[in-house]
Amino acid sequence: AKSLWFAYTFLTIAGIIALRLCGMSWFDAICHAFSAVGLGGFSTHDANIAFFNSASIEFVLIVIMLLASLNFACHFAALRRLTLQPYFTHPETKAIFLLLSASVLGIALLLTAKGVYPDFLTSLRHAAFNVVSLATTTGFVSQDYTRWPVFAPIWMLFLSCIVCSTGSIGGGIKMFRALVLCRQAIRELTLLVHPRAVAPVRVGGKPVPERVAASILAFIFLYFMTVASLTFALLLTGLDFDSSFSAVVACINNAGPGLGVVGPFKTYQSLSDLQTWICTCAMLLGRLEIFSVLVLFTPMFWRK
Repeated sequence: AKSLWFAYTFLTIAGIIALRLCGMSWFDAICHAFSAVGLGGFSTHDANIAFFNSASIEFVLIVIMLLASLNFACHFAALRRLTLQPYFTHPETKAIFLLLSASVLGIALLLTAKGVYPDFLTSLRHAAFNVVSLATTTGFVSQDYTRWPVFAPIWMLFLSCIVCSTGSIGGGIKMFRALVLCRQAIRELTLLVHPRAVAPVRVGGKPVPERVAASILAFIFLYFMTVASLTFALLLTGLDFDSSFSAVVACINNAGPGLGVVGPFKTYQSLSDLQTWICTCAMLLGRLEIFSVLVLFTPMFWRK
């Protein structure tokens, strides 16, 4: 607990000072630092981060969001040893940075090719901020990404499902589960070719127990079944597909903005009471990680 609070406090104070130096008022700096470190995405302005129109502020927030999406044990180890080695050796951290780097570069090239922005550097700036923000389930926005080619916002919503690390504040499936799922798929392909091979699932060089792998498979199944069920529930209320699907994904990952009527520069205020309750259920299931909620509705839980 002390390690967690130390890393959280250090990151928050550093964020406040950095944002103040970039031109924010003390009030804005404090509010946005807390919001970024907590991956909450709340802003003090209706236009969100677009209000400031500052590349330096966006860069600072990118750094804060990235650090907040990583395992806080890595932060404590790095601060205690005064070295960056824990970030390079942690398997989730490497996967997160590789995936985000490829995504930012790819979307920046797409925006440039489609002529959304006049040059590559402008595309890179807006792609970097909005991709990192949505992928880390923060929800800050600086541009209306619904005007981008449809691939970009859908890919950003997908990233919000898997990018955040275990031991972080972010939502979604978490990168560790995604890595185990990939390793499990590779293992099954290996066993099809070599049925007698001993091929344990490894993440970061360490074998993952069969019980853990089975639990992760069950969790991911329930996660996607929950997304599908709640999307159909919203569709039954008359909401269009883009808004229904993106609202459920954004809520279950605690990311915030989606597409359609819940897009980046809109709110959930236009939803009906029933639609709001469905999204509320999605947020609770996502924040409590599904198992903790669904187990309450099993008969065996209430038996002595």
